[in-house]
Amino acid sequence: MNKQLRKAVIAGNWKMNKTPAEAKELMEGIKPLVADAGCGVVVCVPYVDLETVLEAAKGTKIGVGAENCHWAPSGAFTGEISAPMLKSMGVQYVIIGHSERRTYFGETDATVNKRIRAALDAGLQVILCVGESLEQREQGVTGEHVAMQVKIALNGVSKDELKKMIIAYEPIWAIGTGRTATAQQAGEVCGTIRSVIAGLYGKDSADAFTIQYGGSMNPKNAAELLAQPDVDGGLIGGASLKPADFAQIVQAAGK
Repeated sequence: MNKQLRKAVIAGNWKMNKTPAEAKELMEGIKPLVADAGCGVVVCVPYVDLETVLEAAKGTKIGVGAENCHWAPSGAFTGEISAPMLKSMGVQYVIIGHSERRTYFGETDATVNKRIRAALDAGLQVILCVGESLEQREQGVTGEHVAMQVKIALNGVSKDELKKMIIAYEPIWAIGTGRTATAQQAGEVCGTIRSVIAGLYGKDSADAFTIQYGGSMNPKNAAELLAQPDVDGGLIGGASLKPADFAQIVQAAGK
C-alpha cells in the first residue's frame, strides 16, 4: 500500500449468504470492531439484505454495496435489479464482473462494461473484478488477459468517472479454493493493472487509484499481501462473514 497517494479499502463480499435477520446480527458484530478503522470499509451484500444492512450501517463509516446490477435502468428483465433502484435505497457501491458472475452466469467483458456504465450513470461507486483462470496463468498470459479485461471494462469511462471506481484483482483459481496468490504474484498483477490505468488516464490518475486483491485474503496473509506497494486493500469473501477475521484484515490495512 501507499496510503500517501491513495486510499486503502477493505470490502466484504457476502455472496449468497445471510438472511436479513442474520445480516443484522453480523453487522452488529462487525460495527464495534471496525469503528476506528484506518482505511475505508465496505460490505457488499445480497439484495434481500440491503435494507437491513443500510439501516445497521447508519451512524458508522461503513459503506454498503450490492453484488451486481443490470445495465438497463428499467424494463422487461425478470429477476434483475437496476442501478437506479440501488441508488434510490441509499446503496453506495456495486461489485461488477465478479468471477462467479462470469463463470456461472454468462458475464462477458462487454456486459461488464455496460453494467459499469449504468452504475456510474446512477451515481454508484464501482468495484470492478478482473482475473485469470489457472489455465491462463499456466500459459503465461495473465498480464495480457487482465490488461484486456481492464481496457474493455473501462471503455467510455472518463478520467473523472475513474475516481468513482476500484479494481479488485481476483485470480479465479484462488476464489473460495483456499489457495492464494503469493504476495509477489498479487503485487505483480496489481502493478500491471496500475500500468494499464497509467496508459489510459496518465500517471497521476494511476497513482491515486485503489487496487484491491481479492483471492482468499485472510487474517494470516493480509499483512504480507497489503505490504505490496500496488495492493491497496482487499475484496474479502469467506472472512467477511466472520467479524473477528474481517476486523483483523481491516486492522492490517489501517496500519
